[in-house]
Amino acid sequence: MAVVLHHTNLRIKFNKSALGAVLPDTVNRILFWNGSYGVKVFFVVSGFLITSTILRRWGSLSLIDVTAFYRLRVARIAPCLLALLAILSILHLAGATGYTINPHRTTLPRALLAALTFHVNWLEIRVGYLPGSWDILWSLAVEETFYIAYPLLCRFVRWRGVLMAGVVGLAVAGPVFRTVLAPNDMATDYALLANLDCIALGCVAALMAGALRVGRLPVDEWIRTGCRILGWIMVALVTISRPVSAWLHLGKTGLDVTVLAVGTALVLVAVRQGADPAPRWSAPIRWFGRNSSEVYLTHMFVVLLWSGPQN
Repeated sequence: MAVVLHHTNLRIKFNKSALGAVLPDTVNRILFWNGSYGVKVFFVVSGFLITSTILRRWGSLSLIDVTAFYRLRVARIAPCLLALLAILSILHLAGATGYTINPHRTTLPRALLAALTFHVNWLEIRVGYLPGSWDILWSLAVEETFYIAYPLLCRFVRWRGVLMAGVVGLAVAGPVFRTVLAPNDMATDYALLANLDCIALGCVAALMAGALRVGRLPVDEWIRTGCRILGWIMVALVTISRPVSAWLHLGKTGLDVTVLAVGTALVLVAVRQGADPAPRWSAPIRWFGRNSSEVYLTHMFVVLLWSGPQN
């Protein structure tokens, strides 16, 4: 929702509308300017779910069937992605406003190659933004690049300490890259090292949730509650309490994303340990969660239809 509202606001400018005049600036920022943070949360959730699925299906990371993992990822991603690329190619060739790639930046074959080999993020860092429905593929590039390497590491790196050392390395590299090493502003958001720490922390959260095995004793409830409260405080600190976050220099140090990712991971650990079934009213939200990939890959069509296509 944060991503969709952000992309919509970039075209409709809610903050300059009658609605924006009524809403306080803080509410406008929370509703319409958390899109980048929304993607980071998505990465943490992705790492958590993928790792949880590996543990449930194969029992441990080292027993993963690499071929089966790749086959499942292709089955999950390829149908919607290929359909999207076919439609975008037709719209580009038809010269549709809002869908035509700027020839001074790149060509259709080059964009298709980047999308199919998961490096749209790298392409955009070099040449600039592609049209909105192409641009969203940067996050898929980050995610799938990680999942190309992840099962191999799980299968062949037997000592879990090496994997944890890699996670720590990514957690340190993320803030450093975002603040010091990124060659431009787009790289700060789109580059691999600016995002892989979020996915890795999601993977660690899944391992933590599996290792805790929290039950129904009072101390177990304290653990769940502690993870939940601390996690939501950290998430709110970055997404809602912007003045406090700025006072702590989280953005300047690149730690805003780290705090958000750790907070999200703690919330996920608490949720996984909960014994109660999901309430009925959450069914629509869970539907969007299960179909998050399809919603993400197609939402720009709705945004552009609503707001009017823009190049």
